Amino acid sequence: MSTFLDLMAKPFIACLVLTGVHAYLGLHVIEREVIFVDLALAQIAALGTTLGFLWGFTLHSPTTYLIALSFTLLGAAVFAATRLRKPLVPHEAIIGVVYAVAAAAAILVLSRSAEGGEELKSILVGHLLFIEDSELIKMACLYAGIGLVHWVFRRQFLLISQDPEEAFRRGLKVRAWDFLFYATFGIVVTSSVEVAGVLLVFSFLIVPALCGVLLARGIGQRLTVGWVVGALTSMAGVWASYVWDLPTGAMVVCAFGACLLLCAGLRTVFRLT
Repeated sequence: MSTFLDLMAKPFIACLVLTGVHAYLGLHVIEREVIFVDLALAQIAALGTTLGFLWGFTLHSPTTYLIALSFTLLGAAVFAATRLRKPLVPHEAIIGVVYAVAAAAAILVLSRSAEGGEELKSILVGHLLFIEDSELIKMACLYAGIGLVHWVFRRQFLLISQDPEEAFRRGLKVRAWDFLFYATFGIVVTSSVEVAGVLLVFSFLIVPALCGVLLARGIGQRLTVGWVVGALTSMAGVWASYVWDLPTGAMVVCAFGACLLLCAGLRTVFRLT
């Protein structure tokens, strides 16, 4: 038991921290029907990371992080600018194109590095198992600050996510608020991808929020369900990775997939609406 705590305590705490902010942001993503915005911003951050690495900086250095964050904020500006009242094409289509281009560009950049394959793997799965105390503290403080911003401006963010037409009618500067939303979202994603990788960050964002939608009504209830699901699934995934000696990040992603199937089954059996 002591060995388990020594090895897995910090990854589990990191999962709890990730759940806290991502479950909330995931509800906004589902309401906005831009499911792949997280993957797109994560891939943009990954592109910035690969460029930083190619330019001679270490993968997890502060300079590489700032480069990745700059790319992510640029992506946030693009997504905010392309949010139109009466769009010619679905916003999700633009997000998909950005994701594909960023992914292809990252592959091209990594092809110039002798260690490109290993770096790509690191970007996809992160280093959750080896997270340091300093990284945990930085994440917790950063996400607490982002959470405070979203609490202060919760009415504007929720209105734009749930009823954008009403937001336009009331005269809100939707593009400006969208930039603030996507900018804070991008800061979270950039920091999370550095630790957990693209796949796990996407799972933390979408699966707890989907489970909340399946099992509850209202933002408050759905957020509570999302937090509980994220915490319990993280615990199960971390424990299973230790018992079966499997990669922690990949195991937690698979645990989230199993949890989503379970929640869908519960909704069907109990005819939840």
